[in-house]
Amino acid sequence: MHPLPNDLDQPLAGVKVLELSQILAGPTCGLMLADLGAEVIKVERFPQGDDARRYRRQGDDGLPPSFMMLNRGKKSIALDIKHPAGREALLRLVAKSDILTENFRMGVMERLGLSCEALQEINPALVYCSITGYGRSGPLASRGGFDLILQAFAGLISVTGEEGGQPVKPGISVADVNAGILAAFGVLAAYVRRLRTGRGQRVDTSLLQASMQQLYWYAAAYFSRGIVPKPAGTAHPLIAPYQVYRCSDGGLAIGGANETNWNRIAQVLGHPEWIEDPRFNTPDVRLANRGELEVLINAILVTDTRAAWTERLEAAQVPCGPVQTVGEALDHEQSRAVRAVVEVPSPDGGTMRALGLPVLFDGTSHVAGAPAPRVGEDTSEVLRNFGFGADEIRALLASGAAHQSPVQASRAGSPAAAFAAATC
Repeated sequence: MHPLPNDLDQPLAGVKVLELSQILAGPTCGLMLADLGAEVIKVERFPQGDDARRYRRQGDDGLPPSFMMLNRGKKSIALDIKHPAGREALLRLVAKSDILTENFRMGVMERLGLSCEALQEINPALVYCSITGYGRSGPLASRGGFDLILQAFAGLISVTGEEGGQPVKPGISVADVNAGILAAFGVLAAYVRRLRTGRGQRVDTSLLQASMQQLYWYAAAYFSRGIVPKPAGTAHPLIAPYQVYRCSDGGLAIGGANETNWNRIAQVLGHPEWIEDPRFNTPDVRLANRGELEVLINAILVTDTRAAWTERLEAAQVPCGPVQTVGEALDHEQSRAVRAVVEVPSPDGGTMRALGLPVLFDGTSHVAGAPAPRVGEDTSEVLRNFGFGADEIRALLASGAAHQSPVQASRAGSPAAAFAAATC
């Protein structure tokens, strides 16, 4: 059984969320809500469930690690919402839920008779959140949304990569992850409004908007002076020196974001004359001569290690940090100190490491305390908790409109497992 938090300090304790979304953007939203204490119920088709359940590398056993990362603390109910009985069951869930998220292509929910308007007729207080590719209006609204495609369309790829080289995709799923964060932001704002008015609201965001939001400073340059930015490696569009430089054993990021830091950098590198050098003595000329300054700085830094230069720069209070691998960053004690990396239950009854909620409340983090579910693992329990009788549940399962999967070994002795066994 996925236990609901009893701690009333959980910000969203008691809030019920139906997650009809899959893969990354929608589940990111659901993960954040679950970590905040909401009961997040994944409504999945059977047998495949969320497409992300099949995203695995060779050697992955059981649930894929990527799926477990994004779906901890959630329950899974397997419903065929195209089946009349399955659709009717979903409508009964909607009537008692607070939030619904979906990321279907435009028109799918409407064709299923599950539009926002239809569901809010059943539950006027429902907060209904859609995540689409290009938004719900405009000439491209009917297109599907994919992270790579929207990063390209929104201009993110055009400014990523080395100066003079080919643009490249950022190594992370910027559009998907940020769309999930924006969705969580939107549904929480709508939920606060609901607490005041008693009325639900439609919340929409898209991978296009989530990508374009990253362009604040680039958009300012374009709107004000028509500047079309180009790739500049790790360099900053407005500040120099502010980028990654080369030491003898790897990269070191150095931030000379103001005159004080620039003066300190010149002193630490042994060239105080740079402070008055007409090529570098003001922010605008440093930016104009960034390439020349980079060559000079690299020539000095390459004579020693990242650790040695970090020690000197930090002693002078210059912002700096080594370019770490993902493994180095995740293993660093600072990541654990701020609860960016946490221990959570694993499906086998043990524990596993995961990324925590990136927000602390009074110095404490909230993390959903149950592993990711198998497809339909919680079907009987969820239906019961929403008022379905045992006979109704058995009828749904017998008709094929719903499916109950075996409960994981880690939860085999739970009340949910006993109820599932009794109704199957």
